[in-house]
Amino acid sequence: MKIAMMGTGYVGLVSGACFSEFGHHVVCIDKDASKIDRLRSGRMPIYEPGLAEVVADNVKAARLFFTTGIATSVHDADAVFIAVGTPSRRGDGHADLSYVFAAAEEIAASLDGYTVVITKSTVPVGTGQRIEETIRRIRPDADFDVCSNPEFLREGSAIEDFRRPDRVVCGVANERARAVMRELYRPLYLNETPMLFTSRETAEMIKYAANAFLATKITFINEVADLCEQVGADVQDVARGIGLDGRIGSKFLHAGPGYGGSCFPKDTLALLRTAELAGAPMRIVQAVKDVNDARKERMVDKIVAAFGGVAGKTIAVLGLTFKPNTDDMRDAPSLVIVPELAKQGAVIHAYDPEGMREAEKLLSIRCFDDAYSAISNADGVVILTEWNEFRALDLRKARELLKQPLMIDLRNIYRPEEMAREGFAYFSIGRPAAQASG
Repeated sequence: MKIAMMGTGYVGLVSGACFSEFGHHVVCIDKDASKIDRLRSGRMPIYEPGLAEVVADNVKAARLFFTTGIATSVHDADAVFIAVGTPSRRGDGHADLSYVFAAAEEIAASLDGYTVVITKSTVPVGTGQRIEETIRRIRPDADFDVCSNPEFLREGSAIEDFRRPDRVVCGVANERARAVMRELYRPLYLNETPMLFTSRETAEMIKYAANAFLATKITFINEVADLCEQVGADVQDVARGIGLDGRIGSKFLHAGPGYGGSCFPKDTLALLRTAELAGAPMRIVQAVKDVNDARKERMVDKIVAAFGGVAGKTIAVLGLTFKPNTDDMRDAPSLVIVPELAKQGAVIHAYDPEGMREAEKLLSIRCFDDAYSAISNADGVVILTEWNEFRALDLRKARELLKQPLMIDLRNIYRPEEMAREGFAYFSIGRPAAQASG
């Protein structure tokens, strides 16, 4: 099939590349000419493991193309995906749909023959209907259907998520559109991937409900961790104990400094606004948002207490992105924690394997080329992101480089007893603090 992908951001680029790998002819469209030039030359605008290879292979196979030209790409397409940004709107926190409706208007002007217009962007319930009305207003003669096909891609593992998803959700209005969606996902359909066909409104709701639930799991275990610290329990053992219950599951039960990224913060807020407008407030989701917002400040207090005050102290911060295997800094805990530490007089020496270029735009920090350079002559270490390379630090070397053997591990990647043996004063989340032995 011929696909036009409107938008080459995270979702559009990954989805377009993977659809081309399925054998479809895909044209990814973006108005940013410099971005398109970079993509044509094989330079990725984002860091995502495996993405550059998938793009290169399918460009070489003449299945994947990049352009700024909308008209011809949409004119020739069987399916047009809207994969543009839906950031939180200033003032009320609702999803900003201006890019979505601008894309719909441009699509309307170029439709020719039966086309399925598919919303990949995360949008509030009812957006599909408004897209249909927008296109119908501009092109009452057009032969088209509008579908909702939310994405469930995790940054850092998006290629694998697309190839082997837990499910594919398609909000369709009729059998004609359903047949197109089946053909688009034919390789997954043949592999018996669950394909859930629903109304558009239901599909839109599934996306928001899924993200809100996962955000709730994260926030729940973070509050459990706080209680564990007060009563002497180990939150990691608690998480294992409840996660082995099939009704609960182990995923997203990892205590830390709070959720961030491009999805959970804005999607929980958009869901709250949708619920408010519908007269069905969601008190649990509101509590999740409030607790997560306060979580970062709580982590600042934890770090300050461990250092005995941070004024005049040099702190080595390892990890700045909101999670490993991405360069995404959106709503990362570091954006709150680092400035507050600096405000209290700390000097920040930072290292992140992929996020430093973006972090330097957002934070007043000194970045280093590796973890040990950042640690050298620091008064202590704070681990904010659980990159694999931080899991295997040479602790003896780190201790020798530090002014004092102090580590605050906000991702629980080390064992307290191990850190005590290595001579560290060690503070983590939801577990007893460890003091150097000997």
